[in-house]
Parts: sequence; structure tokens; C-alpha cells
Amino acid sequence: MGESVLMVVFGLVAAAAEVMQGSGTVGVVGAGLVAVLLCLLRRVVPATVLLAAAACSVPYGFFGLTPLLVVTAWSAGRRIGSAGRAAGVFAVAYLLNVGLTQVTLWAQPRSLMVDAFTALLPLATVLVPGLAGRYWSQYRTLTDTLRQYNAQLLRERAMVAGQARMRERQRIAQDMHDSLGHHLTLISVHVGALEVDRQLTGRQREAVGVLREASVAAMHELREVVGLLKDVTRLPGHAGEAEVSSRGVAGIESLVQASRSAGASVTLRCCGEPRPLAPAADHAAYRVVQEGLTNAHKYASGVPVTIELRYEPDALVVEVANGPAPAPVAGRSVVSGGQGLAGLGERTRLIGGMVHAGATADGGFRLAGMLPYTVPEISSPGQPGAPGTTFVDPADDFREQLPAVSSGEGGLVMDEIGLPKELAEAMSENNKNKSLAAGCGLAALILLALMIGLAALAFLSVGK
Repeated sequence: MGESVLMVVFGLVAAAAEVMQGSGTVGVVGAGLVAVLLCLLRRVVPATVLLAAAACSVPYGFFGLTPLLVVTAWSAGRRIGSAGRAAGVFAVAYLLNVGLTQVTLWAQPRSLMVDAFTALLPLATVLVPGLAGRYWSQYRTLTDTLRQYNAQLLRERAMVAGQARMRERQRIAQDMHDSLGHHLTLISVHVGALEVDRQLTGRQREAVGVLREASVAAMHELREVVGLLKDVTRLPGHAGEAEVSSRGVAGIESLVQASRSAGASVTLRCCGEPRPLAPAADHAAYRVVQEGLTNAHKYASGVPVTIELRYEPDALVVEVANGPAPAPVAGRSVVSGGQGLAGLGERTRLIGGMVHAGATADGGFRLAGMLPYTVPEISSPGQPGAPGTTFVDPADDFREQLPAVSSGEGGLVMDEIGLPKELAEAMSENNKNKSLAAGCGLAALILLALMIGLAALAFLSVGK
């Protein structure tokens, strides 16, 4: 549509110019048809159209084609590939326009200013639009190449990060299976042997049974975690139906019963109308209660624990609180890695929730988690084109810690791959210097030729 409107406009301009010059019907129609034809072919054969427009847009020719000459020069500058060919075409177009203008005005009386104007006008209608079009074309080509290369680098960086995460997950899974699996198996074997000891009392046998069930549950959870780490297509919160039933809100009652069997005083309260949660939030609620009970057993053994589940309008609030811890027993140490609450915070952050832990007014401890009923979509790690989910804060993500580099120093991935040929040439300092020297040389040649031509015209005018 735009090209058709442009052809009509240039055709009408050329025809109107011929009418103003007093041309006949043939000249008016011919100028309009030539303008339409050149405008139609300027993208197909830009060099030929430029030469034709330069030859026609002269005085006593189709002078109304001068606006079209500017557009064809712009189009030729964008579409002629080789720099040498472009320089040759524009030089021929300039000389052709100047030469034909001098031929048509040779028999007319004119001053030196007229000759200078006829020599300078093609600079504005041919060379300047051509250089502008060529610069715009090179600029667009460079920016498109940079955009494509940047997208390629982002995809490759995501792949590198995804592969690093996969290797680390597999290493952690193997270490957990080899170390924890071995120790849990020994615990289960020894507890099983102790359970059938005839010298145990009923109370002792019940306590040993609790230990055996805890060791079996730990083995099952370890197997699930190892499977999760090895399965790179499965993220936390994307669990199966069996895990949802036993490791969600429905499984909190079993945690409470296990703690009560171990002699702890645990109270469970529910407030509000129960609502279904997303699998990730359901599993996170179970982990909040599990972490709270674990901390209470380690640091406040024998102190009553209260668990509260509150179904708010937009989220489930899980609270685990215990009273003041008793004085520590001399010689008894508690093993703690300090990673439980940090890991719980990361888990809830991924689903759009939050966790708060701190002391209460009476000297106890309170762990609370706010878990939304709906969670945001989580993309698979390392998936090209998707923002890979990480299990660390953005400030701790190694992909955000790559040092900033200047132009020409692409960093790890870029230096390893290498720049594309056309991009490397465009960014090369030598190429910039060569382009600057070529541009200055061309401008100097044009000015020299213009000065020689003006001097020759002045000499001829004086001779007349």
C-alpha cells in the first residue's frame, strides 16, 4: 500500500513539473510513466534505476524526477552490497547528471554561480542520500547481527548454567545416596534387631518401634530426594499423587502422632474453611511443620509445642510455636547445620510465599509460613528461551556475577565461541580506520574533481 502511494505521488510530481515547464501532453504523460516505472523498479535493480534517474532529472529533461532521484539514491545506497561497486555507481551517476546538465545548458548564457550550482546540486540529490542510505543499511545490519548474537549467547549461557546445575544435582544425589543411605540402613538394621530383643519392656519396645518407623520414613524421603535430584525435568513442588497425600497438609497429622509417640506434647489446631492448595504449597506446609517440630525436639525437648493451620482468604498460614527451652544439659551437644530455615525460606520463596522465624514474648520460639493457594509457573532449568528457575537468590546466582567486559572482550562464552565474521569485521579497530580513510579519500577526490570542473568552466566562460 505504501509503495503504491509513493509511486502515485512521484508520478504526479513529475507530471506537474512538466506542466509548469509548458510541456505537451506527451511530455507530461511520459514524465509520469517514467517516474512510476523507476519507483517500481528501484528495489529490484537499484543501480540501473539510479543511473536512469540521474540521466533523466536534468534541465530540459524530466526535471520533475529530482525528488525521485533522492529516493532512488537512498534505496541504492541501502541495497548495493559491495562498497567498491556502490562507489563506482554513485560516481557515474554524479558525473552523468553533471555532464548532461552542462550539455543541455551549454548553449544558454549562464554565470559561474549557475555552473557551481549545477555541480553542487547532484551532491545533495545523489551522493548525500546514497551515503545516508548506506550508513542506515550498515547500522541496521550491525544491530540485527548483534541482537541475534546476543540471543545466541543468552541461550548458550542458559544451557551452560543448566548443565552445571544438572552435574551438581547428580553429584549431590550420589553423595546423599552413598553416605546417608548407608547410615540409615545401619540404623534400620540395628533397630530391627533391637526390637525383637526379649529383654525389652513394653515401653522400650514401643520406643524402638518409633525409631524403626522413623528410620524407614527417612529412607523413603531420602529415596524421593535422590530421585528428585537425578530427575532434571522435575522440580520441587511437582510431585506425584502419592507424595501429595503423605507429604502435604494431610500428612501433618502423622508428624504430630510420631512426635507424640516419642513423648512430646504436641497440639494441632485448624482454623477456617480448608481449601485445596497447589502441590508445591501443600508440600511446603508439610515441611514448615516438620522443620518446626525438628527444631523443637532439638532445642526445647520436653516443652509443649502448638501447631496452628489458619486458612486465610488468600493464603494458608502455618505456625509452629514452643515455650521457653530448658537449660542445656552439660556435656550434651546438638548437631545443627543451620541450613534448615534457609532452605525453607528458599522453598517458600519459589512459590510466592514467605517464612518468618523468631523468639516469642515469653522466651519461646515461633516458626510461621505464609503459603498462597496458587503458585506461579516454574520453568524447567536450562530450558532455552525460558527464565531458568534457580534455588538461590538472584544476588547469589553465578550467572549474575560474570564481570562486566568492554566491547571486544566478550567474556567466557563469547571468547570461547568467537564473534561472527561480519560482526568481528564491523567491530575491528582496523576496519574502522580503513573505513574512515576510505571515506576521507572519497570526499577529497570529489572535492578535487569539483574544483577542477569549476576551474574548467570558469576558463571556458572567460574564453567566450
